[in-house]
Formats: sequence, structure tokens, C-alpha cells
Amino acid sequence: MNQPDDALAKKRFFALSAMRLMGALFIIAGFLLIRGVWAVAGQPADRWIGVAVVLAGVFDFAVMPRILARRWRSPKEL
Repeated sequence: MNQPDDALAKKRFFALSAMRLMGALFIIAGFLLIRGVWAVAGQPADRWIGVAVVLAGVFDFAVMPRILARRWRSPKEL
């Protein structure tokens, strides 16, 4: 790999790592909302907001890095 390829690979690795970190933080924040630690819109609505945040965090943590890695995959050489 040459210098520009290394820089691009580092940027992509950082993006995937940041995506997983933000997904984990969303999951934690969602569980805190479900638990009732934070009050956003009142108790019944907070649980549904927390569930939505957890689902978004799971998508961000597990699915999006795979989608990006597949999109950024280098073509196979023959």
C-alpha cells in the first residue's frame, strides 16, 4: 500500500470505530431512559423513546459498520 491508501484506510478504520462507539453510547443512553434515570417527556413516553434509542444504537453498532465495510471493500484482483 502506498501513502494515500494508508491514510484512507486509517480514516475508514476511525469511522468504523467511531460508529461502533456511538452505537454503544446510544444503547447505554436508551437503557438509562428506559430505566427512568433521565426525564425527557414523562414516564410512559420515556420508555418508548428509550426503546427507539436502543434500536437505533443496535443498528449503529452492529449493522452500519458491516454496510460501510462492504461498500469500502477493495476489488479482488484477478
